[in-house]
Amino acid sequence: MTFLRVAVGGVLLFIADEVICAFGRLGTMFGCDKYNIKPDLVSVAKALSSAYMPIGAVTVSPEISEVIYSQSNKLGTFSHGFTYTGHPVSCVVAIETLKLYKERNIVEKVKSISPRFQDGLTSFSDSPTVGEIRGNGLIHGTECTDKKSPNDPFPPEWGIGAYFGAQCEKQGLLIRVAGNNIMMSPPLTITPPEVDELIKKYGKALKATEERVKELKYQQKKQ
Repeated sequence: MTFLRVAVGGVLLFIADEVICAFGRLGTMFGCDKYNIKPDLVSVAKALSSAYMPIGAVTVSPEISEVIYSQSNKLGTFSHGFTYTGHPVSCVVAIETLKLYKERNIVEKVKSISPRFQDGLTSFSDSPTVGEIRGNGLIHGTECTDKKSPNDPFPPEWGIGAYFGAQCEKQGLLIRVAGNNIMMSPPLTITPPEVDELIKKYGKALKATEERVKELKYQQKKQ
């Protein structure tokens, strides 16, 4: 979740980017709900349609919407939009998605399963290859560093993050890799057995990565 403060006409607006965290990802309908944050604007997308159709939206506070309405009325219209704004197919999918979140109690399910997910992954914190493990709800990040210090990253040419990702893929686990950072956002419908399987595969990939680091360090010493 990203926050941004923007000054508009002398007023400081608080914008929350909930493209990833909204609609149950943190065990609440919105990330702002979890931390009791009340922004002026909130951007959402992705899970608004469960990613089945492209759609995005910005929700605004009454104070902002009143200004928009009052100024638009002076012009006769709100002259803003994009080529596919309000596309009926995407909107229908989004409406049905929101119904399913409620009918299937997705938010509560995430709240109940996320401790198992977070605790299982945090158990690998002692790995010499892991600098930090962080996460909330069903979102997770692992930062691979040397000597467990953020000030000692692995040499970029070693490709530790990419190697970790490849080992996960061998286990049948798809993750996102950005440099030496490993990210996971599993389906909100994940079950306890699936969480256990994910953690097991993650552990095997991490063990293989630890061995790879040892090998690279040995080669480095020989040079």
